[in-house]
Amino acid sequence: MFEPKRLARLKWACRRGMLELDVLLLPFVEQAFDELSYEEKVTFERLLTSDDPDLFAWIMGHQKCDDPELAAMISTVVNRVKV
Repeated sequence: MFEPKRLARLKWACRRGMLELDVLLLPFVEQAFDELSYEEKVTFERLLTSDDPDLFAWIMGHQKCDDPELAAMISTVVNRVKV
């Protein structure tokens, strides 16, 4: 389980330099994060350490993420946001 301080830091990390990322990442954490397994939560946390241009390109499908775990998490975020 993510303790409250860790979850608060995660939410803060969702506030990016690009509005396009903000409107995807923060709602994902608020609406779907609790449903993820612990391993998926750690992967999402690692995803947030990526640079904004990379995140944007991966999420928009302009580039493919070479890390399979991160690519799967990107797919989860994108599919969840589409719902």
